[in-house]
Amino acid sequence: MICGTDEAGRGPIAGPVVAAAVILDPRRPILGINDSKKLSEKKREALSQEIKEKALYWSIAQCDADEIDAINILQASLLAMQRAVEGLGVTPEKVLVDGNRLPKLIVPGAAIIGGDGLHECIGAASILAKVERDRQMLLWHAHYPDYDFAKHKAYPTPGHLELLQRFGACPIHRRSFKPVRRVLGEID
Repeated sequence: MICGTDEAGRGPIAGPVVAAAVILDPRRPILGINDSKKLSEKKREALSQEIKEKALYWSIAQCDADEIDAINILQASLLAMQRAVEGLGVTPEKVLVDGNRLPKLIVPGAAIIGGDGLHECIGAASILAKVERDRQMLLWHAHYPDYDFAKHKAYPTPGHLELLQRFGACPIHRRSFKPVRRVLGEID
């Protein structure tokens, strides 16, 4: 009953930060779990499905752009992880978190830098969070095709920054992030 949790989407300038919490079943091993950033999109998709089928418990939660702007990206990341752990439907014995800070938990926890590559339960959470966030960015692309979210997933790539400059901010852009604030005329 050890839970791993991780988030995806701290660096983008639009969309939610998504977190997942996973308690794996030691009797149903899943081969290939690793830090989601080290896996191909195809491999992440396949593993995400397998994790959902084989894990004892899993949960996905998020904070949207408005919440990120209100409380900052670090606090929103921690809150999304807290929500994911609370959404499991069971109280884990311990929570392992990727990073150097713990969300508010009612059980013991440990923050582990690089934990998504060290502990399978954190790696599994990393995969679920990344796949879910990418899926949402594809849906947002359908609503706001001018921004090409399907391509860059809202990371501040040169292409995204150029589109942001050309079209201004859309409702899912994080207004507290410098590139967006610059376009809104709030900073030079």
